[in-house]
Parts: sequence; structure tokens; C-alpha cells
Amino acid sequence: MTLENRSSILAPFAVRSFRFQWPADLATSWSFEMETLILGWFVLVSTDSVLLLTLFAALQYLGTLIAPLFGVAGDRRGARSVLCAMRAFYMVQAAALTGFAYFDALGPLPVFVIGTLMGLVRPSDIAIRYSLVGETIPGKQLVGAMGISRTTTDSARVAGALTGAGLVATLGMAPAYTAVTVLYAVSMLLTLGTAGRAGDSGAAASRPSALRDLKESFAYVWRTPHLLAAMTLALLVNFCAFPLMGGVLPYVAREVYVTDQTGLGYLAASFAFGALVGSIGLSANRSGIRSGRMMIFFTFVWFAMLLVFAWVDVLIVGVLVLMLAGLAQTLALVPLSIMLIQSSDPRMRARVLGLRMLAIYGLPMGLLASGPLIETFGYANTATAYGVFGLLATALILWRWYAHVWRPDVPANAGKPGNS
Repeated sequence: MTLENRSSILAPFAVRSFRFQWPADLATSWSFEMETLILGWFVLVSTDSVLLLTLFAALQYLGTLIAPLFGVAGDRRGARSVLCAMRAFYMVQAAALTGFAYFDALGPLPVFVIGTLMGLVRPSDIAIRYSLVGETIPGKQLVGAMGISRTTTDSARVAGALTGAGLVATLGMAPAYTAVTVLYAVSMLLTLGTAGRAGDSGAAASRPSALRDLKESFAYVWRTPHLLAAMTLALLVNFCAFPLMGGVLPYVAREVYVTDQTGLGYLAASFAFGALVGSIGLSANRSGIRSGRMMIFFTFVWFAMLLVFAWVDVLIVGVLVLMLAGLAQTLALVPLSIMLIQSSDPRMRARVLGLRMLAIYGLPMGLLASGPLIETFGYANTATAYGVFGLLATALILWRWYAHVWRPDVPANAGKPGNS
């Protein structure tokens, strides 16, 4: 890699706020991934039920229903203030679980209760952090900054998955959750160092009501075709792709690959490693991207990988397929988010990203449907059905909004501000 390319990749770190935000986001993402793996395995082992596992995984996304309200708060109060409050909440909840673990009182009930509370807030974190990037990073550096920002999630899925499995296996639940709590505390302190948006109080005071803000955001997306296409695609991949490659992965590790927590860590990390490669590639991009085309094309690739993964039962092959799926996932969803930020009215940015998080509600719906289907028809048949449906629905989205997401001169591909 040339010096010029390295300079391009690191350019967003010239912004002081981003130098605080990136490690804060990294610590939060590590904690998320460690928690997901630790608690998912705990629920499966303690209940021996794939139905309860899918229910627990679905509860982690309960907050997608109220994600637009976090977007409204981000537009009214500033992304920094909202993000600080959210990360303080994570720290308190993790500390409570740590206490249960130290006093040998940890069981399915407290895990489900605290998991539900966390699920109300966690889904909105990525929308608010992206909104903060949009507030603080110059437009010409936005693609690189979004790629770098995404590495916090993808690298955490590699390291967090392996670390979470390793800590529980070697030290036990209580020390593992102590580490999670410490990471949340570090994240909150670093977030305090990010930049707030100038004029937040006055902007919030001039608005008549949060409900009107919310209604305006729905209307804005509804009458902007490429934004509506992106939301529909986001809903589709959350319903069909993520559940069969993420939420039920503990079941796949145990029943399909006949492996333990370590094998589960490898599977989770492989998907994340592929995603990380994609994020690094995007962060090095200096010529811009055609976001609309990329999100459609790589969604097709992602569903194709799901069809292959459905019938693989050799661990090393499964790892390789998940790497390719992770790469396709990043090259589909990061351009989607970039398009939302670049082509939305800056006054609506956090609300649009909040609505994008609402699409994640497809994930718990897909998870809840997959549990009974897997028990009845098996994982391979269920994953195949999800993959075929995903390919057909993606083709339908492309056909319906072809003129708004595929042509090279439209806002979805040119990075130009959209019209309201």
C-alpha cells in the first residue's frame, strides 16, 4: 500500500471528534459481540431449546420498533448527547448481569429480562454513531470515514466472538462479564470526548413536537424513491439473511457441525472477517462509489452464499462460505448507509437513519419464524427457503425501483443531495 493510500485511509482521524469516536465505537462493538455470543450459548445450554434461543436473539432487536424515536432525539439534541446516555445504560445493565454471575444467581430469567432491556436500546446505537459521523466529518471524507467506522463492528465480530468464547471457557461467566462491563465504561468515557453539534438546544426548542418530527421523517422517506428502496432492501436482508447466518448460529455449530463454543467462535469470526475485509476496502476508496448499484448487486451475492451455506456440513468449508457472505454483507449494507447519509436532507439525517434501524425489526421476525421451521423441516431446508425468497425479492426491488437505484446519474449512485 502506498503512502498516499495510507494517508487517504487515515484522513478522517484528522478530525478530533473521530479520534474519540472510533475507539468508543470499537469498545461498544466488542462488548455487543461478546455479550451476544456469551448469552446465546448460555441460553442454549441452560434451556436446551432452539425456540428459546431464537426468542432470546429476537429480543435483542426489540428496540427497532422505537429506533425512529432515537433518531428524532438525535436530530433534536445531537447525536453525541444521545450516544453518551445510551452507553451509560449499557454499562449499568452489564454490571447487573456481572453481579448475578458473581453471586451464582444467573439463570434464564435474569438473562431474558436484562436482555430485553438491552434490546430496547442497542439496535439504535449504529444509527446514532453514523449520524455523529455525518455531523462531524467533511463530505469528501464520508465514504472513507464510514468504511473505517464500520471496521469497529466487523473487527469486533472477529475478536469479540473469539474473546467472548475464550473468556467463558477459561475464566467463567463472572470474569467474562466483568470485561464486558469495563469495555462499556471505557466506551462511555470516550464518547464524552466527541464533538457536539452547534446549536442543538435552539434547534430543538424551535420544533413544535417530537411526534411531528417523526411523521415528517416517514413522509420524507415515502416520497423519496431511492430511500424507500433502501429501506425495503434493509428489511429484506434482516428478515431472510441475518437470522440464518447469525441468530441461530449456536444451533448450527452444535447440531450441523457438531462443535463447541470454540467452533462457534470460529464461525462467527469468519463472517465478521469477511465483513472486515470489505470495510477496509471501502475505507481505502478515494473515487466514490455507486451506492445504489452496489447494495443491489452484493445483496444477490449474499443470498447466493446463504444457499451454499445451507447445505455445507464441513466446518472449514462453512468458515470459507461465511467469509464470502460477510464480505458481500458489508459491500451491500455500508453503501446503503452511505447513500442514506449523502442523499438525505442534513436536517433529516438522524431520523432517516433511525427509520433504517426500524427495518432491523425484520430480524426478530425472521428469527421467530425460523425456530419452528428448523424444528419441523431442518436447518438446510429452512435456509434454502429463506435464500430463494431473498433472491426473488431482491429482483423485485430492482425491477420496482430500477430508475432510482441503478441508473448512474441518480442521487443513489451519484452521492448528490436528494430532493425532499
